[in-house]
Amino acid sequence: MKQSNIKLTGTLLIVALLSFTSCKKWIEYDPQDDFKITEQDYLKSEADYRAMAVGVYSPIQWLNQIVPIGDIASDNAVSGGESATDILSLQQIDEFTYYPINSTLADLWQVAYEGINRANYMHQYKSKNIAGETVDFAGKEAMYGEIYFLRAYYYFSLVKLFGDVPLFIDRRLTINDSKTLQRSPKATVYAQIENDLTTAISVLPTTQVDKGRITKYAAQALLGKVYLYQAGTNTAKYAQAAAMLENVITANKFSLVSDFGSIFLPSGENGTESVFEIQYSNGQGTYDWAHTTRGQGNMLVQMCGVRGLTGTNGMPYNPGWSFDMPTVNLANAYAAGDKRKDETVFNVEAYKLANPSFGISYLVAPYKNTGFYNKKYLPRVGETSGQVELNYSNNYRTIRYADVLLMAAEANNKAGNDTKAQGYLNQVRRRAFGNTLNDITSTGSTLYDAILNERRLEFAMEGERFFDLVRTGKAASTLTSFGFVAGKHEVFPIPQGEVDFSGLTQNPNY
Repeated sequence: MKQSNIKLTGTLLIVALLSFTSCKKWIEYDPQDDFKITEQDYLKSEADYRAMAVGVYSPIQWLNQIVPIGDIASDNAVSGGESATDILSLQQIDEFTYYPINSTLADLWQVAYEGINRANYMHQYKSKNIAGETVDFAGKEAMYGEIYFLRAYYYFSLVKLFGDVPLFIDRRLTINDSKTLQRSPKATVYAQIENDLTTAISVLPTTQVDKGRITKYAAQALLGKVYLYQAGTNTAKYAQAAAMLENVITANKFSLVSDFGSIFLPSGENGTESVFEIQYSNGQGTYDWAHTTRGQGNMLVQMCGVRGLTGTNGMPYNPGWSFDMPTVNLANAYAAGDKRKDETVFNVEAYKLANPSFGISYLVAPYKNTGFYNKKYLPRVGETSGQVELNYSNNYRTIRYADVLLMAAEANNKAGNDTKAQGYLNQVRRRAFGNTLNDITSTGSTLYDAILNERRLEFAMEGERFFDLVRTGKAASTLTSFGFVAGKHEVFPIPQGEVDFSGLTQNPNY
């Protein structure tokens, strides 16, 4: 979905004092007399509402840095880059040396709340517009289902990153409101997320004409994930997750594609495995380097590319910045015969030796080099335009059907149905190995660990790993040698600017 530049301005009221020969009087100035657009001009028609709904989608594109964080903060990837100060904010996240002043974290906070503010504005004027007029049209409730899903997604992103966060839903936040903000317990935020998704599910259609628009199944899948994130030792939440995810599975609308690697090609976008996919395009010919996550394209793709890569005779890859590099630990985690390894972990030297006709040359990544690159989002020829580095059209596969299956496997295992859990897990493994010889038959906690390991292998370099480790209580045992401190690094620090401006409390030990 193309980025919408929607600016919401306040009503301008100017009281002018005019002097006349023998008297003075007050009049109210109407900015429309000077052909100025004000808030009163918004939401006058169905077209206005639908245009603003597109604007609520836009910030979801700008959250793409959650993806590298989810792997760099784990055992899956290192920051990479040119030096120890190249995108310093990511280097600090990699090493667990970050502080409340971190530009990437501050940007994600601002982006998520920008999305929430846009959704709240639409919610505020759902029944009547700014002028007090009712604008009804066919499909309005379904459209608002999209808005409530998006608000839930923005809050879910925030609570995953920061834990307790300010919660406001009734209207657009003003500067004065910001100064009185307080953090709400994450349980309260999750309750609102659940409420928004439940509302969305009740009105959303099962299919959409426009690719990337949210469906009922996307909302059900996200709600299932939200239940899992809260579950911990709560069997009831696992049962809720299992029941919700079952709706997506039994709908028979989705399936695992046979060729795992094809998912991440342009031809694989919005395919049969896509439950929810964030859309990018590269129609714009220019880009503002001062706002690197706000463009039309997906910057994550350029970050993952091989530094200084060149080649001839149809070599399919473009160069990049050598960030978000898979670790040797991840590469070694794949069993022999697992087809996902070569579609996840790109060994540039092996590729060069296997393809001598391309005449490949490249620069060894100068910082934290592992020799491996993120194959899923490797920049490819023909996927960008204009400002080449920052205008890639690759969609982000936010919720794949494999995710639904593995979440359902986890939820059913914890809810006591190992037979169903094994079935969902083995669907994913059979695609990975191309046979049934690697099916899992274990039960109980052993099956649970196998499911979590499968999530690592299936979604490596897609931004899930760190958050999975935290929500399952396995972060400390897995990441302590990387610098993770229990009781601190389960959440990231509240950006210092928000603490200073709004007086928000900081997360412990920051």
